[in-house]
Amino acid sequence: MRNLDLDSLQIFKAVVDYGGITNAAAQLNRVQSNITTRVKNLEERLGVTLFHRQSGKLIPSDEGKLLHQYAERLLRLFTEAETALKRGSLQGTLRIGTLESTAAARLPPLLSSYHERFPDVQIELVSGSSDALIAQVHRGVIEAAFVSDPYTKAGLDNQEAFIEELTLIVAKNSHVTHARDLAGQTVIAFAKGCSYRRVLESWLQTCEIVPRRVLELASYHAISACAAAGTGVAIMPQAVLKAVQVESLVKALPLPSKLARVRTHLIWRSGHQSSVLQSLQDELARHRGSPSG
Repeated sequence: MRNLDLDSLQIFKAVVDYGGITNAAAQLNRVQSNITTRVKNLEERLGVTLFHRQSGKLIPSDEGKLLHQYAERLLRLFTEAETALKRGSLQGTLRIGTLESTAAARLPPLLSSYHERFPDVQIELVSGSSDALIAQVHRGVIEAAFVSDPYTKAGLDNQEAFIEELTLIVAKNSHVTHARDLAGQTVIAFAKGCSYRRVLESWLQTCEIVPRRVLELASYHAISACAAAGTGVAIMPQAVLKAVQVESLVKALPLPSKLARVRTHLIWRSGHQSSVLQSLQDELARHRGSPSG
């Protein structure tokens, strides 16, 4: 079997990304027959079928989906290496995942200082729950992600990033003062997969408290607004409570000490290395070591 080459991987990736031979040929400025031949040659080299044809469309096989993940990573690394060597400075795109809370309250100063040091690196943020971000890290869709405890650490390396103080928020006129008062209340939270939601649900389960229902929302602004309106109770980091500027509109109640402090980590695939990832790790360590970090 001949070795894989980057040109073949680029052609294969274009066929997947643009949904077929015709569109890939147009994007790469190549004739369709050349694209078809290169894909067939790639399948012969690997000894697998990379696409299935369904209703006139090319659908990546399981092997094709796996190769596409590797192709993305290899082509990204090649571009990064090429630009860094040509221009003598760190180049490329840094795609990182983040929790909504981290993006709102923690990342602006970190990424601002990062941009000052590495102005030629383009940063792209992807937001989501801890579970969703971890899945994207494993697939190689994003370089790294900021996720919160508790999370499954298998196959991941990590670097501690921030410590958050969680608080329970309720309406200002709410009579909730103890855990037992939460029985029959509506819990307002992100969708399943959110680590902070897991903290709250675990606490309620330990206290043998059953909420009336869970109202799932997609932003802390919406969650805090509903809490202020008396719709239910929610849990969020104190830093986010300040960031969304609703401290005066809700009542913040302390959580048990063993639940209140949670760590946010920067995670990446075990053994994965790249210059842009290393630069982010270094900047995070630098930021944590500064008086304002």
